[in-house]
Amino acid sequence: MEGCFLMNQNGKKQRLPLAALVAGGLAGLANGFFGGGGGMILVPMLLGRCQLEPRRAFATSVAVILPLCMLSAGIYWLRGGLDLSLALPYLVGGLAGGFLGGKLFRGVNILWLRRIFGAFLLYGGGKALLGW
Repeated sequence: MEGCFLMNQNGKKQRLPLAALVAGGLAGLANGFFGGGGGMILVPMLLGRCQLEPRRAFATSVAVILPLCMLSAGIYWLRGGLDLSLALPYLVGGLAGGFLGGKLFRGVNILWLRRIFGAFLLYGGGKALLGW
């Protein structure tokens, strides 16, 4: 993973494949267990530990989450926990939102992008903890 490194004691960059594997594993676990949320693990890891610039971290997270979501959805479907007819309207709306978000991504100030992401994290955390 480009940029995923740590400075060792000699001042040289040392790649962190284990950290990347752990972050990916946790993202996959979150997606499989909760039906989503891997980006909440990946984005902070990519920003902090891997030192990717914010736009690249958000985009990389989306690229990693896609196959994780497909795998989780496949497992849910095989085990009878996914009703595709109920999911279809959300899929259509999600595709439209994903397209619009991808188009607007470059134009949004990075500070606001991070604030919006943080607000979603707080909202989701509040709902999970307080049962809103």
